[in-house]
Amino acid sequence: MKGQNKLFIAIIIALLLGVGIGGFVHLQYPESAEPFSKNIKLLGTIFIRLVQMIIAPLVFTTLVVGIAKMSDIKMIGRVGTKAMLWFISASLVSLFIGLILVNWLEPGHVTKLPIQDAASAEELLKSSKGFSLEDFVKHVIPKSIFEAFATNEVLQIVVFSIMFGIALANLGEEYSQPVIKLLDIIAHGILKMVGYIMWFAPLGVLGAIAAVVATNGFEIFKVYAIYLRDFFFALGILWLVLLLVGYLILGNRLFELLRRIKEPLLIAFSTTSSEAVFPKLVEELERFGCNNRVVSFILPLGYSFNLDGSMMYMTFASIFIAQIYGVEMTVGQQITMLLVLMLTSKGIAGVPRASLVIIVATCSMFGIPPEGIALILPIDHFCDMGRSMTNVLGNALATSAVSKWEGQLEDHGGKM
Repeated sequence: MKGQNKLFIAIIIALLLGVGIGGFVHLQYPESAEPFSKNIKLLGTIFIRLVQMIIAPLVFTTLVVGIAKMSDIKMIGRVGTKAMLWFISASLVSLFIGLILVNWLEPGHVTKLPIQDAASAEELLKSSKGFSLEDFVKHVIPKSIFEAFATNEVLQIVVFSIMFGIALANLGEEYSQPVIKLLDIIAHGILKMVGYIMWFAPLGVLGAIAAVVATNGFEIFKVYAIYLRDFFFALGILWLVLLLVGYLILGNRLFELLRRIKEPLLIAFSTTSSEAVFPKLVEELERFGCNNRVVSFILPLGYSFNLDGSMMYMTFASIFIAQIYGVEMTVGQQITMLLVLMLTSKGIAGVPRASLVIIVATCSMFGIPPEGIALILPIDHFCDMGRSMTNVLGNALATSAVSKWEGQLEDHGGKM
């Protein structure tokens, strides 16, 4: 526990140092801000790449072992059904909160943002043009598991792992046990690596924050203050709803869970990557008392289907762009947009800046100028901090809730 607190303090210090160093460079050496930002960002890149290095093997081994150890196909179906019911309910609630609050707060009506050149959004506009049912299927079903591993396509790895795990569960212990034991050892070996990699987190946080502040300065906070204020207020409401549901299910143990996941939450907030904390989250949820089979099964699924922060952001940002351009949308159109986002968002898990790609595609579909994405690109980093942190909370609650429903949540905390 002392080591955990040391890491938490180191991350907080790195966060403050990053803001301070970035601000100093921006104010004192503005001409050097761009090269400085490019170089110091490498610290964040090193940390993210170290984590990405172990994502694919960890998802594969933990998910296969989690399913194969269940051995009972009925249990796999039962746990999977409970998880998907949670994911779908949480996604709908997140989308509705975003929709209701953006209509109530109307950040697009009260802010007068400069209409920016759409060139900054050009890459996103290109990547969204090909979005179709065919692309969705291709993104979900792996053509080659080795390609999925090489490109860290989490959703494709999840699909293969579920099928392989079910096959092992039906193979009989004589054949399956050696394979399960090997994969279990590999999974715990990778989890051991997590402890080493997490000590790079403070450097990653410092690099990521310093780069953004050095380039944009503190002005970026002022220019988009209303948008950020309204978005984080909406996130706060979503957190209250999630924590209330969590308390109804977990009781006072919810506070213990929050203590356990404080580091993953902070790292996700600082690095804007919920993926970066996946290994640490597996470790902390098992220590919290969640059954390792349930964690191994639910968490990888959650990273593909349960992105609460991203879901809320999609409705919030899409309607915000409509407000900026004065595009009036009926209640029926907004509900349709919500359902479209509900479906399309499930097919792009693991895609870089996935939320923005989906927003562009959705805007095009509903007659909202997709170039409007350029308006929110400069502050997307700060919004991403909040939504990444929320994604982590949502997945931790989902895993703990399903463990509780299955009677697989230990009161004294699990052991690694």
